[in-house]
Amino acid sequence: MKRLFAYTALLLATAACNRLASPEQELRDFIRSSWEQSVRTNTQDDDTLLGLPHPYTVPSVSGMFQEMYYWDTFFTNEGLLADGLTEQARNNTDNLLAMVERFGFVPNGSRTWYLNRSQPPYLCMMADRVWQHTGDTQWLQKAFPLLVREYRFWMTERMTPAGLNRYSSSADDELLREFVATGSRRLNHDFTADAPDDRSLTALGRHFAAEAESGWDFNPRFERRCEDFCPIDLNANLCIYEQTFARWSELFGDSDAAQMWSERARNRRDIINRLCKGDDGLYYDYDYVNDRRSEVISAALFNLLWAGIPDEQSAQQLADKALAALEFEYGIAACADTPCGYDYQWSYPNAWAPLTWLAVKGLETNRRPGDARRIARKYIRAMTGIYQHTGNLWEKYNVRTGSTDVNNEYEMPQMLGWSAGVFVCLDEWLGNNTKL
Repeated sequence: MKRLFAYTALLLATAACNRLASPEQELRDFIRSSWEQSVRTNTQDDDTLLGLPHPYTVPSVSGMFQEMYYWDTFFTNEGLLADGLTEQARNNTDNLLAMVERFGFVPNGSRTWYLNRSQPPYLCMMADRVWQHTGDTQWLQKAFPLLVREYRFWMTERMTPAGLNRYSSSADDELLREFVATGSRRLNHDFTADAPDDRSLTALGRHFAAEAESGWDFNPRFERRCEDFCPIDLNANLCIYEQTFARWSELFGDSDAAQMWSERARNRRDIINRLCKGDDGLYYDYDYVNDRRSEVISAALFNLLWAGIPDEQSAQQLADKALAALEFEYGIAACADTPCGYDYQWSYPNAWAPLTWLAVKGLETNRRPGDARRIARKYIRAMTGIYQHTGNLWEKYNVRTGSTDVNNEYEMPQMLGWSAGVFVCLDEWLGNNTKL
């Protein structure tokens, strides 16, 4: 009997060691040891770098992207919170709130050259997540007016006659022409040759600058006319703002404000369903200038599921069709596998961490736990394989091969940021079976 107990103990110890040495654990350890290396402190403006009041997380430990970025930070924060680094997640959120206080919106990043545009709005969701982890309602009450101010930026500077919002920028003509040059370099096509005069060149530049604000620079969704479109993910996010503001208003005892925000969310939901929903049950970005929908199926669909835009029956149909078009061996592609003319980095076969998180969140929100867990596991498998092969994480990956063989518009940086954040929170979610 003693020998049996000793043998059982040996097996258990061996199993424990194997668990500790698992690929997932190795990558978690690498990420945990790298978080501190990705934190920067710069409280005063320094040439082009904007000062921020608290230490902030940058996407890359070294090399490119040594400033704070807007929508990257939401997904990074998810990993920080899952790893118990709540104070740093709060610091990041407070820095973005400080930029709203200073500029009236959140710039694309903490550089002066980013002050002409924002990025997809996620600050409200960041604040909500920090509040859920800290329970600091006093902090949330101070943040609320700044979040409303950011919302007003989108409603005044980025509104269309269709009743939905778009991406744009405040870049001057010289910078707009530089955006065309950037697009030409990235997409290996001389777009300046397609613009016969300065007026058409700056018009094209406005569309490229708007696409930079979308965070999806560059992609086939907007036909290189981004300002003409009301993107489904942007408007889904703003609906989440309105829904969250209604919930917070109830929390703070302001039922009239709660009713107002709820009505705004319902109105936006109705407009999205009317203008963006196709006869096939899928949703598409709406070209309000030409009163038509895009034909591109993209992972932006999952923002709609997160926001609760479709009714219950439509949501299930949307989930089925989105997965059929966008799910591959290693997860969710940015867009469906259809010809699009250019090797866009925000299209097939590229997969991105934030789109994975959104897919998992959207599916979980709509009672598709099996689908959500399958997508999460595919991402975990891809990231662990890439880390074992390269010793690092990267900005994006190939959804077919689970490798770094991707469409690149620039030299792909080694990426901690959102790739790490999404890995940590999904690994934690899969292990603990808690709500994402």
